[in-house]
Amino acid sequence: MSASAARRRKQKALKAASGGEEPISSRLSSLLAGENVDESTAYEALQLAQSQVRRFIKVGQYKEGMEAAFDVSLTLLEKHGRVSVASQLMTELVRALLECHITCTDQWVTKLTTLSNAYVNALATTDIPEVERHRLSRLHLKFLRSALRWSDLCGLIRFGALGMHELVGNHSWRLSLLDDQTTAVEDTVDEDDDDYDYNAVGLKCEAVTHLALAENPLAIGTLLHEQCADPTDEELAVGHDSPPAMRDLLLTRAILVLVSVENLRDALILMQQYLKRHARSEEELKVSYMSKSDGLAPNHAIFNSMLVSICTKDVKTAPLFNWLLRSFQSELAKMYKPDLLKAYTTRIARIYFDIQPPPSMLNTIENMMGMMGGGGGMGGGMPAINPQMMQQMMQSMGGM
Repeated sequence: MSASAARRRKQKALKAASGGEEPISSRLSSLLAGENVDESTAYEALQLAQSQVRRFIKVGQYKEGMEAAFDVSLTLLEKHGRVSVASQLMTELVRALLECHITCTDQWVTKLTTLSNAYVNALATTDIPEVERHRLSRLHLKFLRSALRWSDLCGLIRFGALGMHELVGNHSWRLSLLDDQTTAVEDTVDEDDDDYDYNAVGLKCEAVTHLALAENPLAIGTLLHEQCADPTDEELAVGHDSPPAMRDLLLTRAILVLVSVENLRDALILMQQYLKRHARSEEELKVSYMSKSDGLAPNHAIFNSMLVSICTKDVKTAPLFNWLLRSFQSELAKMYKPDLLKAYTTRIARIYFDIQPPPSMLNTIENMMGMMGGGGGMGGGMPAINPQMMQQMMQSMGGM
């Protein structure tokens, strides 16, 4: 009898002894059935589950492989709180989704949301050293980014499923609030994560970017209202050396993202909410924005209100758009990753006002939008502004 025939005979005997269940499945069920699964037992279950997933994929049973990875991951999290082990199997799940080109559906987004919620809950309720908790939180963000990439490549929605953007946005914000952010998180960043920043400002910017792409302006408005302090006198002063206030910085970032992906509806919703909660009277803000002697820097609320309003007009307002950018350039230059903001404004200029960037920049801008990252520069000239047009626009903003 050949070795392969002997192996098959042994496998059939084991299957018969387990009541028809596959030996791996039987052993896996046995390991996870206990009430107190320790780390070594959980790790054995991980190895069996990974083997099972790879076997299913090899024989073309993709659905069974994905379901097995999902079920075991959820059990490890909800029943046993084994976050570190579960994170490895969740990574295997996303890798398999990409490898097998599994279509992104609402059902799978719901499953990944369930996994994410279970992970975050287990992380919060399990007794884990603080540095390890931070490391696992960062690993989860990496998992969510990979899942978002899968939903973009294998789904029907540009930039990825809204639900996946929601998960990335919320977890980025959550991670930005951890204690000792720089020490606990940046020290554990992998070399292949060089494109991402794990400092608090970078994570908050990533959060509002993805919440904007999730088409959830109200969530952004709530974060700005409840978790961002009022600007200081120094941050509001003309010619200030410091970056703009966090609330202003994140508002402008979110509005630029929304306008650049042609979502003026949500940009308007966010602006209306922000003006209602935070701004001084609109008339006062308009006067201040035009004044050169009040000692205040250009106001972010007015800049963004005007940007949204201008973009609802026609290409004839291009001179006004150029004037607006020029008047706000000092603030944009002090914001987080100004080159990225230039890429957004360059795309806005091209989409709404037909201001073409240099040919060498086109690929850069499109790559930036495809990856929601990258750089770019300002495109188009700076025609003289028509004062009458400026006054009419300022008056029309009363309806914002």
